[in-house]
Amino acid sequence: MDLAAQAGLYVHVPFCRRKCSYCSFFSRVPGPGDLARFCAALRLQIGQVAELAEVADLSFATIFIGGGTPSILPVRALAEVLAELHHRLPVAGTAPEISVEVNPGTIDAEGLIELRRAGCNRLSIGIQSFDDQELAGLGRIHSAAEARATIAAARAAGFDNLSFDLMYGLPGQTAADWQATLDQALAFDPVHLSMYELTVEEGTDLARDAEQGRWRLPDEEEILLMMAAIDAAIGAGSLVRYEISNYALPSRECRHNVNYWQNGWYLGLGPGAVSGLGGERRTAVADLAEYCRLVEAGRPVWREVERLDREAAFRETVVMGLRMLAGVTIEDLRLRFGLDPATYYGPILERLVGQGFLRLEEGRLRLTTRGLPLANRVMAELV
Repeated sequence: MDLAAQAGLYVHVPFCRRKCSYCSFFSRVPGPGDLARFCAALRLQIGQVAELAEVADLSFATIFIGGGTPSILPVRALAEVLAELHHRLPVAGTAPEISVEVNPGTIDAEGLIELRRAGCNRLSIGIQSFDDQELAGLGRIHSAAEARATIAAARAAGFDNLSFDLMYGLPGQTAADWQATLDQALAFDPVHLSMYELTVEEGTDLARDAEQGRWRLPDEEEILLMMAAIDAAIGAGSLVRYEISNYALPSRECRHNVNYWQNGWYLGLGPGAVSGLGGERRTAVADLAEYCRLVEAGRPVWREVERLDREAAFRETVVMGLRMLAGVTIEDLRLRFGLDPATYYGPILERLVGQGFLRLEEGRLRLTTRGLPLANRVMAELV
């Protein structure tokens, strides 16, 4: 596996019109001049990283502009960023996957047409729910009607590779509520769905409200019914589960995220972005003003640089790879790290296989159907 030839390029746009109650990612409501200064600093950073030897040797097969809410930027600014990435960095010439996250209520039909013309060929639409009450509870700025309008406008603009983000296990949500959102999403024939159970992250508005008893999450039985609804709906259609929370038509998997899960090489640009280059992880400062100051001064933006030793990188690759239903290939691990999971983990792996959580066969290690709902618990034993 030539990791350098299929590297990923991520751009973090740290702005939202309003912070969602569940969000723990670095983002903020922009103040006067913030958008223009960020875009100028980002273009400077692109030029700076283009001079790095470790970047010159890469070939970026995917570009992903995420956030935050990238579509809060003027589409012309997004187009300029994409043009600069192609001009200054070694983007693969043969059909790179270029994804942009958009949220309903932040981009119109004309903007989607411009984004498609700029070279974006994949949209990740942050829908989360088709229920207006649930959307309001999450702090989303859009309505279900706006979500439907954005999907229709994206198709009209020429996007045929659309992914929808959905969330279940929301405060007060029932299995019937989730089924209604799921049915509406599938009625649009998406080529990709990302469906995540809500996680209450420390420091978020949702966590603070929970501490004050303002809401309750569905109980375990209700969550299991929601998961069963996903299994039934996907089993009756053409989408295939290829990762714990992701489903796609064949050949429409998110190549950018697959590279993450395979612990491949990736370069992150923007404040708070993370890069993984040859076993070294670099994390940029998660502060807009400091990020801009550092870039404008021509200084590195990485707040933290960590180099994993061989065994730590091996364990991380195993754990991340197990998120995919295909699991990890034993021979690839041997070639990459000189280690074999069966030998390295020994009795721990034997026990997990014996308990029916993992399967080791045909040269691959993967989660079983029984192990998938307990993935986090299984992976914790392999870290």
